Amino acid sequence: MRIGIVVPHIFMHREVLPKVIFSPAQLALDLAEGLQAAGAEVTLFSPGPVDTSMRNITADLSYFETELAGRGDTYVDLLKKHPFTFITLARQVQSELIARAYQMANADELDVVHIYTNEEDIALPFASLCTKPVVFTHHDPFNFLVKYKNTFPKYKDLNWISMSYAQRKGMPADTNWVGNVYHGLSDEALHPVDKPTGDYIAYIGRIIQPKGLHLAIAAVKAYNRTAKQPLKLKIAGKHYAGHKNDTYWQQIEPLIDGNIIEYIGFIDSSDAKREFLGNARAVIVPSIFEEPFGMVSIEALACGTPVIGLDSGAIPEVINNIAIGQVVAKVVSHGAILDEPATARALANTLARLDHFDRTVCRSAYKSRFTAARMCEAHLRIYENLVNKH
Repeated sequence: MRIGIVVPHIFMHREVLPKVIFSPAQLALDLAEGLQAAGAEVTLFSPGPVDTSMRNITADLSYFETELAGRGDTYVDLLKKHPFTFITLARQVQSELIARAYQMANADELDVVHIYTNEEDIALPFASLCTKPVVFTHHDPFNFLVKYKNTFPKYKDLNWISMSYAQRKGMPADTNWVGNVYHGLSDEALHPVDKPTGDYIAYIGRIIQPKGLHLAIAAVKAYNRTAKQPLKLKIAGKHYAGHKNDTYWQQIEPLIDGNIIEYIGFIDSSDAKREFLGNARAVIVPSIFEEPFGMVSIEALACGTPVIGLDSGAIPEVINNIAIGQVVAKVVSHGAILDEPATARALANTLARLDHFDRTVCRSAYKSRFTAARMCEAHLRIYENLVNKH
């Protein structure tokens, strides 16, 4: 089978990926590599070159790079300083890349095209012009942004793969779902440490308001007010001060005291991530938006670390066993408005029950449900069904 995996996000470039948090990139690489190892012929489409063993078709970035050179900026610099200019140039690149994939399919060079990231709103109107099956994976809630909310329902009859059943709630009930595939990890560095210190709670991920870090901080502080043995919260991730007028870091930074609440920065290696997650007593996932999946949770489970998360989106699907963590119900007031103090207290109450979790079961849950091999097998079955029906 000849499979085209299209990842049109401009971050899909070896010069950019080490500087950003963009989990769809590693997922796409793992998927492509796994499919090829299973005998498929895979072509990976990305705006810039990426480190992969397979055929990698890239876009013409010359005009983008000319603009960067004229400004003296890197890709990330331009995104921070002039987001509208960056997005305009990026979408031109994305359009060309998607067109190339459809052209190759129509020339009988591909049997199936998988559009694999959030720029598939460009690919949607033209999917009917492709003579081979096209399937879509979206990595945000379908109603997260206005441009998604107003576009995706128009194309509900196309072929869609969800990454959780919770994610499906953002699309019409009669959407043509051809499968649900949970994400998987192939990173062998993410495994349990020998003797976890277990002396802190970990938060890892983007430091943005929807991820709810402020609730984790409030929960740890509330717990410590009555605890005999205080807990620390260690925070790893990237903040976005200076990006698109983001002010969330200005709210978080004053809460970091370097003692109970500690910020260790952006973790950029698998070994460092294993140490951070594997030594934590638990990982907290306080997302207040509808998480379509949540990679942090399965990274923690791979390291044998339990997860405490709010009941947002797919988190209850991932943490579905009381031995591997606990899902905490968000507290809402009249009009479904989140009661943040009450929700933080509910998280704090759970911190008192950390001894109930089983690190061995956490690792077993990862191995049985969230490996890259299982993810690739599920995708291959979907592709085969689409090709056979076409």
